Amino acid sequence: MKSGVLTLSIVAVLSLNLSAGELRDMAAKAGLKPIPQDEATLMKMVDNPKNPVTAKKVELGKKLYFDPRLSKSGLISCNTCHNLATGGVDGVGPATGHMWRHNPHHLNSPTVYNAVFASKQFWDGRSPDLEDQAQGPMQAHPEMAATPEHVAAVINSIPEYVQEFRAAFDKPDMKPTLKDAADAIGAYERTLVTPSRYDDYLNGDEKAMTPEEKEGMKIFIQKGCASCHNGVALGGRMQPFPVAGKYKYANVGDFKGDKNGMVKTPTLRNILETRPYFHNGAVWNIEEAIKIMGETQLGTKISDEEAKKIKTFFGALTGKKPKVEYPMLPASTDKTPKPDLN
Repeated sequence: MKSGVLTLSIVAVLSLNLSAGELRDMAAKAGLKPIPQDEATLMKMVDNPKNPVTAKKVELGKKLYFDPRLSKSGLISCNTCHNLATGGVDGVGPATGHMWRHNPHHLNSPTVYNAVFASKQFWDGRSPDLEDQAQGPMQAHPEMAATPEHVAAVINSIPEYVQEFRAAFDKPDMKPTLKDAADAIGAYERTLVTPSRYDDYLNGDEKAMTPEEKEGMKIFIQKGCASCHNGVALGGRMQPFPVAGKYKYANVGDFKGDKNGMVKTPTLRNILETRPYFHNGAVWNIEEAIKIMGETQLGTKISDEEAKKIKTFFGALTGKKPKVEYPMLPASTDKTPKPDLN
């Protein structure tokens, strides 16, 4: 018997008889990690020493996240493209922004939930953290189309905002800037973590996942999916794309990754709530996306049955969302800049 066939036979036997402990060991060896159950441990993981998360900063950041006045038109907020009610995404192929124009590169809006666990932000990984990332969409013309001056003018024209910034950042004479707004938004986004039944299972609760979900997780690991979708984020790092085969929808948009052809691996957390898939939002069916990833990244065929089982596993990744109450935003004043729809 050839060694490759022998290896496959051993894997097949193991897949039938893995105990709970063995499956968790397999997951750990594949680099899968749960969200910590201990609140202090989790807080240490999501905090940013350069921009410490505090209750006042989070509450301020939440208001700014939902405030469309930061945009040039006065119509678009962070929540427009990263809607917390719909999985942290907008549910369309290309992101739609200022003047209702599609992203010129046909880029899809990734989910903001669990983005704190990613090592890089944006599809090309150009931002190192959420605070830096938050500065981009406010200024990008296809998104919120604002200038730093506009954002600062809006905030400083509203006394309640100025007072909240000074209290949140402990700076009595502070005149908030776009960067300050991004820091507050980033602090809020760091709290958007969604622990799931998958995490409960990896943390020791044997009954948290169904037998079918466990079988799907085994296939997910054995096929090699965890080689990119690993860690607490189940993604979030830069990887070459494509690797082993041509991406069948590569002609949708012109995005090629960073200068080295690297693309940020999207998180699989809440994946069943965040379609369409891929950087260009070209795929609407999760089972098709799974099979494409096998061909494109792993150089292997994933059968319809295997894709169905992996999809079943993905159901365990749907997490519990933080309770979000829509904030009442402070009133504009006569000094607040008028919206500009052009």
